Amino acid sequence: MTTTLLLVEDDARIRGALRLALADEGYRVLEAATGEQALELITDPRPDPDVVLLDLMLPGMDGLQVCGRIRELGDLPIIMVTARTASHEVIAGLEAGADDYVTKPVDAGELAARIRALLRRTRTTDQDDTLTLGELTVRVAEGRVLREGGEEIALTKTEFRLLCTLVAAKGAVVTREQLLERVWDYGYFGDTRLLDVHIRRLRRKVEPDPAQPTLIVTVRGVGYRAEIEAAS
Repeated sequence: MTTTLLLVEDDARIRGALRLALADEGYRVLEAATGEQALELITDPRPDPDVVLLDLMLPGMDGLQVCGRIRELGDLPIIMVTARTASHEVIAGLEAGADDYVTKPVDAGELAARIRALLRRTRTTDQDDTLTLGELTVRVAEGRVLREGGEEIALTKTEFRLLCTLVAAKGAVVTREQLLERVWDYGYFGDTRLLDVHIRRLRRKVEPDPAQPTLIVTVRGVGYRAEIEAAS
């Protein structure tokens, strides 16, 4: 089945060049010049795109607002495309809910590689495990996390993979480099902003007190550990 991308970019020249390059990679590309158009396509009765490529700078509703709205609707994978390399701009996009980002000028080959990596890690696994973390139950094959009592926690696919990777380590420390490799499935050359922001987002959803985490703890200078013993 052909993978469908939604390309949200207000610059017609950039949008056209990316559309042609991605079509050459075998993708079906939908286009939107504004955030409002993108949301109309996503909420249309037609099937959702598989991945959204979202420009940060858009007229009217900007990319951060669009990203937040998409996250309210569900866990559709988002790659943020930005001309801004400043750390606070990238972090703002990731905090809004993006799974990954690329900077302009966009290298079509790199973008295609990141799309492939994102699709690989968002596919449902056939691993039939049930993991526990404190009062949480992680149903790996179903892609679901439940609190005690059955309340489901809404995670993005990337957040879910991150949680599974930590819990599957059974209390061992997982280094930053290992998490970037196992969760993002791509070489990031030491860019840990992706990991730091996703850990914060995950803690906000699963920790009783995100400011004082007890389930996903930081091992300073090394990485992170899931406190499996908290389940006893």
